[in-house]
Amino acid sequence: MPSSMPSLNVQILIAACLGVLVGWLVGGLPADDSLREGVLYASQLVGSVFVGMLRMILIPLVFTSIVVGVANLQTHHQVGRVWKVTLAYFVLTLSLAMVLALVAANIFKPGAGLSISFFADAMAEFEARQLSVPEFFLHFFANLFQNPFAALANGSILAVVVFALFMGIALVAGGERYRSILQVFQEFLELLLQMVGWIMRLAPFGILALLIGLVAGQDASLLMTMLGFVVLVFATTLLHGVVVLPGILYAVTGKSPLWFWRGAREALITAFATSSSAATLPISLRCAEHNLKVRRSVAGFVLPLGATMNMDGTALYEAAAALFVANLVGIELSFAQQMVVFFTAMIASTGAPGIPSSGMVTMVMVLQAVGLPAEAIAILLPIDRLLDTVRTAVNVEGDIVGSLVVDKLVGDKSA
Repeated sequence: MPSSMPSLNVQILIAACLGVLVGWLVGGLPADDSLREGVLYASQLVGSVFVGMLRMILIPLVFTSIVVGVANLQTHHQVGRVWKVTLAYFVLTLSLAMVLALVAANIFKPGAGLSISFFADAMAEFEARQLSVPEFFLHFFANLFQNPFAALANGSILAVVVFALFMGIALVAGGERYRSILQVFQEFLELLLQMVGWIMRLAPFGILALLIGLVAGQDASLLMTMLGFVVLVFATTLLHGVVVLPGILYAVTGKSPLWFWRGAREALITAFATSSSAATLPISLRCAEHNLKVRRSVAGFVLPLGATMNMDGTALYEAAAALFVANLVGIELSFAQQMVVFFTAMIASTGAPGIPSSGMVTMVMVLQAVGLPAEAIAILLPIDRLLDTVRTAVNVEGDIVGSLVVDKLVGDKSA
């Protein structure tokens, strides 16, 4: 019976434990043992197929998600001042979250000094280039505008995103004339999300295979390194949620953090327990309107939009994870490459589809933007569920704080 099947998160956790166990057992066999060679070959085959499927779906999913997301703003054109202030707030908090992650990762350098041979082949063609700040901006903007078909074929993430933004804005400007085109994109997005669902059913097998190959060539130092990364992400996420967001709230509205946490407590606990901003949305709306006295017109716009576009905890995690993976493979990302991580993580967190484990797809996007191996999700996914609890709570906190800030700044000029 399907109802008796464990959830996907439980399946991935079981697969991760089995992968670590089998990898440890295989790693203890002699290098020339036929069983070891057979298991490692099979795990490499299954793992490469799984990563290939993620790469296959990445570009069309990101492109379509952004086109549909931007085009859907036309339904909110009547609250022009509200959405302008809302988007400005989203950009501010996302930027602060990623700056915090990048600064912490550069100071503490999680994963530094640990060489992982499993990624050697994937990094064989990595080209590290040190660019000055003027060279970075010249290179960055030159690569933003490309032939869209070439960008789609070559996987040029930022160029694809720019073209998607232009198309979304054009659909907004065209209004009813392009309604049928928007409907096609919406249906195409639903089709892609169905394909992602199929791929995610294979995630336990892919993670099992990737972890067997990873652990077979490592020792206990990898587990200690992972623990350090988990602690760092928890600490920075809590710092953003306990200091940065309440600080913005107090600076704009004069309301104390304790007043806010009392009013939003129900939503934050639900977000922590479900790890889903979308599932928490009804409770977030009730807390904002009834407990925190945000006007319904403002809360009804800011919170649903924030549930899909404003993910501070996710952006923070993806930026920190990119530097963590770079340290694991022995690469020191330059300032220019970290700026690419900054912009890509912001885009990935705002364009992530509202489905379980969609962060795996967007994490691949961030890694590939700077040439890091997509296979690194084998390390990140087993701890993703643990970290997802806190970062989702911070995501929801950012949305509710945003509704209060927008309500205060817009005042009586709300539509």
